[in-house]
Amino acid sequence: MADRPYVLLSVAMSIDGYIDDASGEPLALSNDADFDRVDEVRAGCDAILVGAGTIRADDPRLLVRSPARRAERVRRGLGATPVKVTLTGRGDLDPAARFFTAGDVEKIVYVGGPGVGTARKSLSKVATVVDAGDPIGLPGVLADLSARGVRRLMVEGGTAIHTLFLTSGLVDELHVVVAPFFVGDPAAPRFTGDGPFPYGPAGRMRLAEARPIGDVVLLRYLPRPPGDTDDRRWLGESIELSRRCPVSATAFAVGAIVVDAGGQVMATGYSREDDPHDHAEEAALAKIAPGDPRLATATIYSSLEPCTTRASRPRGCTELILDAGLRRVVFAWREPDRFADCTGAETLRQAGVEVVELPDLGPQVREINAHLFDV
Repeated sequence: MADRPYVLLSVAMSIDGYIDDASGEPLALSNDADFDRVDEVRAGCDAILVGAGTIRADDPRLLVRSPARRAERVRRGLGATPVKVTLTGRGDLDPAARFFTAGDVEKIVYVGGPGVGTARKSLSKVATVVDAGDPIGLPGVLADLSARGVRRLMVEGGTAIHTLFLTSGLVDELHVVVAPFFVGDPAAPRFTGDGPFPYGPAGRMRLAEARPIGDVVLLRYLPRPPGDTDDRRWLGESIELSRRCPVSATAFAVGAIVVDAGGQVMATGYSREDDPHDHAEEAALAKIAPGDPRLATATIYSSLEPCTTRASRPRGCTELILDAGLRRVVFAWREPDRFADCTGAETLRQAGVEVVELPDLGPQVREINAHLFDV
């Protein structure tokens, strides 16, 4: 288990950065198609976290809405909907709020020192109450969630929670949905407050995706730069995996690993693993159930650029990756034109997939395949 879960922060806001207005009525910042996307993201998480202010103001249910997605979670041995988590300093939450009453799922309340007694008195029958220190220590909260089996945490607001996570540098992925209008009311809540954000001009986030969804747009940002330690680690392991390939004079030795957003290996594969015609990416993807919601935010690491054409089977690995719904591919070496003309990187990028190349690791892949060139 990692020291903390993978943290995905999700927000919908107006063009001028407001997440609500001051009317007292909920402000519709999204549309049905985006609500369904959020439901899909929720279904792929182990827990959902909101602040106490959000519970008081919006009374959210925080459940997976789709029956099919709930059923798929149950099939995988999970609860029908993720664990619900909140942070509070005062501890004065209403046990009749839908956060506590909706859904047969665990609810966890992390409380700052002064509010622990209040929370235990009113909430102990409807939730697990945890003393999170005074003030609340976010790293400790995340470590406790990790120890409880939470690998992937979705953070849904509000302003104080967004600011806390982002200024602490504890966000691994940021989903921002922008609505096509302005609010312009200084009394209304904004996405974040002021603070020492680590993602300033010198630490720019990486735009991984920009997707129109009806009249709103989803911007998906990743704080960590391409070629970071995690990418190098997993790509290095895929290269080592390729050393297990049976030797062939007519095909490359390739290793592939699919890793979910929480850093857990979903599957591995290598060339000719079970069949003389197996490709590495094909072998790995065949071990994952079609439609697994983790695939949408997973990464496939392949020692060699995924193929677009092949003589042995009708579908290349690039097509298999797209069909699986993967949106991120990392590889080390561009496929030489020894057996086929490969345009995998370009094809994936044109389809909106984030493609990361680490060519300084390419010589290791060539060394493993040296027998194909030294003839």
